[in-house]
Amino acid sequence: MRRAVCPGSFDPIHNGHLDIIGRASRLYDVVHVAVMINKSKQGLFTVEERVELIREATADYGNVEVESFHGLLVDFCKERDIPAIVKGLRAVSDFDYELQMAQMNLGLSGVETLFVPTIPTYSFLSSSLVKEVATWGGDVAHLLPAPVHTALLERLRDR
Repeated sequence: MRRAVCPGSFDPIHNGHLDIIGRASRLYDVVHVAVMINKSKQGLFTVEERVELIREATADYGNVEVESFHGLLVDFCKERDIPAIVKGLRAVSDFDYELQMAQMNLGLSGVETLFVPTIPTYSFLSSSLVKEVATWGGDVAHLLPAPVHTALLERLRDR
């Protein structure tokens, strides 16, 4: 079985994330989506909510498994026999950081990192930007899966 992981905080998952996950799902037999647990950051959605939103958004792919993790990504990979990390790159600034991470991960465990360029439609997109625009009443419906958009609006309304 060819396995890969797409890691991230996904707070919330957006169409740029789904593009990378979907493309990875065509290349690998199983794609693990690993939702990072960072206890020092307060997310808009809980980790459990993010996992459920991602499961719903990726249900049609058929070969995507979603779970949370805490600690080193290479340990997550070793525990599940995953030899590859798939990361989307939006710009050169992403590459600088991701290259360092890829080299560290390879050195620590032999896990390879594959970089997938985002499609131009999503080259500007980040979860932080989506949340900021939505907070100020901007329309982000076209950037999110419908259930995620609904959940985002409800969460912002409750705040």
